[in-house]
Amino acid sequence: MAPRTHAPKPPEPHAADSHDLIRVHGARENNLKDVSIELPKRRLTVFTGVSGSGKSSLVFSTIAAESQRLINETYSSFVQGFMPTQARPEVDVLDGLTTAIIVDQQRMGSDPRSTVGTATDANAMLRILFSRLGKPYVGPPGAFAFNVPSVKASGAITVERGNKKAVRATYSRTGGMCTRCEGRGTVSDIDLTQLYDDSKSIAEGAFTIPGWKSDSWWTVRTYAESGFLDPDKPIAEYTKKEMRDFLHREPTKVKVEGVNLTFEGLIPKIQKSFLSKDREAMQPHIREFVDRAVTFTTCPECDGTRLSEGARSSKIKRISIADACAMEIRDLAEWVRGLDEPSVAPLLEALQQTLDSFVEIGLGYLALDRASGTLSGGEAQRVKMIRHLGSSLTDVTYVFDEPTIGLHPHDIQRMNELLLRLRDKGNTVLVVEHKPETIAIADHVVDLGPGAGAAGGTVCFEGALEDLRASDTVTGRHLDDRAAVKEQVREPTGALEIRGATAHNLREVDVDIPLGVLTVVTGVAGSGKSSLVHGSIPAGEGVVSVDQSPIRGSRRSNPATYTGLLDPIRKAFAKVNGVKPALFSANSEGACPTCNGAGVVFTDLGMMAGVSSPCEDCEGKRFQPAVLEYHLGGRDISEVLAMSVTEAEEFFGTGEARTPAAHKILERLVDVGLGYLSLGQPLTTLSGGERQRLKLATHMGDKGGVYVLDEPTTGLHLADVEQLLGLLDRLVDSGKSVIVVEHHQAVMAHADWIIDLGPGAGHDGGTIVFEGTPADLVAARSTLTGEHLAAYVGA
Repeated sequence: MAPRTHAPKPPEPHAADSHDLIRVHGARENNLKDVSIELPKRRLTVFTGVSGSGKSSLVFSTIAAESQRLINETYSSFVQGFMPTQARPEVDVLDGLTTAIIVDQQRMGSDPRSTVGTATDANAMLRILFSRLGKPYVGPPGAFAFNVPSVKASGAITVERGNKKAVRATYSRTGGMCTRCEGRGTVSDIDLTQLYDDSKSIAEGAFTIPGWKSDSWWTVRTYAESGFLDPDKPIAEYTKKEMRDFLHREPTKVKVEGVNLTFEGLIPKIQKSFLSKDREAMQPHIREFVDRAVTFTTCPECDGTRLSEGARSSKIKRISIADACAMEIRDLAEWVRGLDEPSVAPLLEALQQTLDSFVEIGLGYLALDRASGTLSGGEAQRVKMIRHLGSSLTDVTYVFDEPTIGLHPHDIQRMNELLLRLRDKGNTVLVVEHKPETIAIADHVVDLGPGAGAAGGTVCFEGALEDLRASDTVTGRHLDDRAAVKEQVREPTGALEIRGATAHNLREVDVDIPLGVLTVVTGVAGSGKSSLVHGSIPAGEGVVSVDQSPIRGSRRSNPATYTGLLDPIRKAFAKVNGVKPALFSANSEGACPTCNGAGVVFTDLGMMAGVSSPCEDCEGKRFQPAVLEYHLGGRDISEVLAMSVTEAEEFFGTGEARTPAAHKILERLVDVGLGYLSLGQPLTTLSGGERQRLKLATHMGDKGGVYVLDEPTTGLHLADVEQLLGLLDRLVDSGKSVIVVEHHQAVMAHADWIIDLGPGAGHDGGTIVFEGTPADLVAARSTLTGEHLAAYVGA
């Protein structure tokens, strides 16, 4: 008999293969309520749920934050001292983490010298290319950099070597910065009539600059008592010398009432105090003043290229670096492909790869000299993706925050393919997303909720997409929602005429935007929508623009301070109690002296994460005990700030606490769906969608007949979009005209009038391809938007 053979035993699984999950246990960051969850690695997981349900708290503030913190801890304490310190998230167990690469929605810095090219290293490679191949040779790579000024110096230096000896030395560095505009591409001209009223004297309060009160020490008093000017003489009667001193004098030390101060001409002072700052970071009233008082024109010397004459004179195949940066990136990629220079082959290959990534990700219509501050949130996020597309890294966790923002339905398919490619290389991809098209490609879906704020923070569902559809969660119920095309559209009451619009890529566009109705401006990303709406609609009286610029706010800022709600509340408290309003501000006289009104005491531990603990004196209430003795309607100020918006609306609507000014602001917050927020919640804890709606609520109080909204559905869940449509209808029905730049098909279907730009992006766009009602667009299907809208409504 043949010997009996046993089937070979399957090999024991390797211990290293058992770590296929990211385990989160007991997450309590922000509004999360002891969330425990297991996420599969090397899969695409989509997190969904209503705005404010805790998606970002789980993905960004817990998983990604801990991964980054652990990586930072691998560096020496010396290096950590230079890095941002991060506290350990509020979580019991986090297991199976891999290196996290975060691609978030943060807008790119809007420094005047930051461009798409400088933000992606494409400019750095181009500068090396021109310094090697450009004819005539003008210098090293720095000679082509608009951030590098030319420097010349000569003098004696002392060399301390044996006998000290003075040596004659000269030094020079060739930079590419245009000397006239200092690399900004624009020069500013100041309208003096906006700075002062020349019929008045300084003593009579001639200055009309925000913050320049007639008794302010550091400004007005310096001018009045410097000895150079007569404070009682009207500015219009100044002599030539007085006018020169008043407007242009170099900084000069003067003594005013025994105090040493610096007197400086008005124009250089304004340039230093206002124009050197980032416009986006200014307070609204300061920004309004700068827009009024300063006109920016293209620099006549460099023609807006930011570069010196030398840098512009050096060319490769009749193309200068200025020409290359002004080309659309897809054209530049073709030009680089045509360069055959073995001496710089590795450089050309790297540059080619970067430019091709732009085209692949749908940003081929941009130019490298485009200011990074002018990119939309979606464009900025995709620019950040560029460096990860060709990466050879695997087993990395990529974390995306709504990557489809700012994308036309036509472009979403492309983005989905990129996410799947990253996953297929063996990476874990975590995506916070609301769009059904992206939820559809998920291997695993996690739905948070059930509500927002305090009503959220739990996992309502996790599993496959089909199971989500069958589940009774808010997302499951709304996943297949489709808005129907409007049967009856409103009749316009007039028209806003735009003639010959040429901003950016627009080609002499003539269009009449109807007033008194809901108008949606749409088209593929880069077709010219924002250029038409923000660049061509006259920003005169009655136009209220709510764009995508982020809300900036520290942990001391909250919905009550941002919306101006705290002012009427403080006044109401002060009036009832017969004291001054400043007592009811945690940033002023009423602040707890121990924590300075922060509610927590921070202990800085150098290179380790700082520790914050609730203030023992005020117990986190932020106010002095004496202030909490004062009541309004039976509540103290800390109890009022702890209320939700809905609760506060009721409280300030009736009884002793009735405050119409506060009630009006609270009504607007409820209108935009923020009733669940607490008045004193720090702005730093709000999600992107919540901040966008907070901004919308604030602008709803502006006196204007035309509202221009830039993608108001950003960060909104499918269920919230329905509420937004109701809000837009209420605005139009109250007599306003609403113009919305939007890609969301539900908003398009709900519009009274659609203006579609295209047909493509960049130089393939910039024309109107359709004007009419949504029903006509669906029937014609003549444009990409028409095809997608028809598919959406099932026509």
